[in-house]
This record gives sequence, C-alpha cells and structure tokens, in this order.
Amino acid sequence: MPTDPSSDAHGEKARLRREMREKRLNLPPAIAHAAANRAVRRLWSLPILSRARRIALYLPVAGELDCTPLAVQAWQRGRTTFLPVITGNKLRFAPFSADSALRPNRFGIPEPLTPVRDWVGARQLDVIVAPLLAFDARALRLGMGGGYYDRTLAFLMQRSSRRRPHFVAVAFEMQKITALPADAWDVRLDAIVTEERAYRFT
Repeated sequence: MPTDPSSDAHGEKARLRREMREKRLNLPPAIAHAAANRAVRRLWSLPILSRARRIALYLPVAGELDCTPLAVQAWQRGRTTFLPVITGNKLRFAPFSADSALRPNRFGIPEPLTPVRDWVGARQLDVIVAPLLAFDARALRLGMGGGYYDRTLAFLMQRSSRRRPHFVAVAFEMQKITALPADAWDVRLDAIVTEERAYRFT
C-alpha cells in the first residue's frame, strides 16, 4: 500500500518538535540570555525592522529565545509593539507596553489585558516577529503545531508582492536543520535571525 506523504511529514514534524524542545530547554540560561541579546542586535540591522513602526513580537515560553530586549529597544526607539492574542483559530494583536497587564492564555502564553477594540489585524502591522522550534535554509519554520501563524498569514501566499507585514523569526542557531518537511499551507519567512547570523529571503 502506498505511503501517505502528508502522514510522513506529520510524523517527522512531531519527532522534530520533541527533539528541538528538549535541545532548547537544555540550553544553559546564561548562554540563552547572551544569545538573545546578540540576536536582537542583528534584528535591528534588517531594513524591514529598522523602518518598521508597528512591530508584533512574543514573550518567551518553554525556552524560546527571549524577545524582551527587542520590546525594550523598540519602546526606546518610539515604536509601537503588539503581542499575539488567540481568537478562534487565528491571531489578532494587542498593544503591548512596559506597564501592560498580562494573563496566560490556555497554552500558558502571556496575552495583554487590553480591550478587544484596541486589537489590530496582521495587515495593520509592519513586521511580525515569531518564535519557532526549527528552521531551514528555504525559509521554512516549524512552530508548536497549532498553525495559528500560518492561518493568520495565509493571505501572504496569495499575492506576488509581499509588502506588509514582513514575517520574521528569531531562534538559536542550533535550531537550524538541513530541510524541514513542508506542507502546502506553510507560510515562508522573510528572514530568520539567530545569535550568529541573519538569513534573508526577500
């Protein structure tokens, strides 16, 4: 009986998620902290970020590279920052500042306690900075498996010119692998930045 390619890809992604979660959680805190600061410095060297006025980022859970330095520097530079908020099976983005009250969502991810009327959609942002578990040189990103970023940004795959938002990820260099299994709905990244280098795809 022929093997279902989609089933093979699903199994491989599940294996990679387990492996990469363990590697990330085993990274010594001091090394992770230094890597985050270096990665954030590299982020600002990207023209798409240095020009951005409205930036969505994330707060780390489960050993993700810490985006807090990016938030602090963005505020110092007069930028407006947002955090993702799960609504249905997609994301919207809530304003985030130094004095924002936060609460964990059902996955334990911090979300701002701001009125729904203040949330914005992805199209209203200049850059979205996302976490990941693994990435490859083809601009593919392996997330936690919920598919929220892919569903939210699916519209980016339907046009020839990707103007806004730019989709960027930050990660540890150790999270790079040779090739990720791909699904048709995977939204590719414009750039991936690690503590060692920036990978630019557009």
